Amino acid sequence: MMRSLIIGTGSHAPPRVIKNQDLERIVDTSDEWITSRTGIKERRIVDGETTNDIATKAAKSALKAAGVSPKEIDLIVVGTVTPEMLFPSTACFVQSHIGANRGIPAFDVSAACSGFLYALDVADKYIRTGIHKKALVIGVDLFSKIIDWKDRNTCVLFGDGAGAVVLSAEKGKRGILSTHIHADGHYWKTLYTPLAICSSPLHHKTPEHSYMKMQGNELFKIAVRTMGEACQEALDRNGLKAGDISLLIPHQANMRIIKATGERLGMPEEKIYINLDKYGNTSAGSIPLALDEAVKNGMVKSGDIILFAAFGGGLTWASALVRW
Repeated sequence: MMRSLIIGTGSHAPPRVIKNQDLERIVDTSDEWITSRTGIKERRIVDGETTNDIATKAAKSALKAAGVSPKEIDLIVVGTVTPEMLFPSTACFVQSHIGANRGIPAFDVSAACSGFLYALDVADKYIRTGIHKKALVIGVDLFSKIIDWKDRNTCVLFGDGAGAVVLSAEKGKRGILSTHIHADGHYWKTLYTPLAICSSPLHHKTPEHSYMKMQGNELFKIAVRTMGEACQEALDRNGLKAGDISLLIPHQANMRIIKATGERLGMPEEKIYINLDKYGNTSAGSIPLALDEAVKNGMVKSGDIILFAAFGGGLTWASALVRW
């Protein structure tokens, strides 16, 4: 069977660090309040960089790790909800910036914090059909540009970041075993960002501020349930149990959600990768960024079973199971 094998990972986090103590000077909050409720100690914020910039840096890092030339890539899929422009897509800019061949497909997927797993699902299906041989999949978001920095309930949660993987069509037992993506638009109001476009003279309507809006309590309950269901779906599809998992890499949204998901699966904390404390919630960037760190830290070895799970605005949720 042809599978999508992850042959290289990469990531980029902006160098500018914003600690909880820095936020104390912006909104009515404290390091203790943020840490106890979220597990976040600091986050990275862009300073002049764009979505295209950090996506490209993560892509180049993944290509280098894979030992693959940009000319070998025949598909680029980017998960993001914070593109630099409405169009062209972030993927098209990455194609240009890394020097990939003209004519290959390059497009974005919008699924908020589930964006990377949605993009991975799309690329994997293209590879399984035999249409493409090597794909570049990126998750990237700059939530610092869409959050209200006067809202202490949201501004403390998010950071900026990007991660990428290179997929190669390979035969054998290793690679992506299955991907699972879901959505329920009935719950869109739990997490969304209005689009700020200037109205025409014919509309007579003042556009809203494009700040992200979130119903935290409701979102928490849905996140725990859907992440757990998505994880179990991946295990059941492949005839595995939680004890077979070498490492769970969940979306890094909130420490309480991560712990609740682990408890629901019965997974020990040492098998759950967490870097939330350093980066906050980087949306679509969180899982590939965490994966790249885990690989570089020697926590992922050949033959390991890695489980990914995420939820995001839409509402969307997703999982993926990979034999490394």
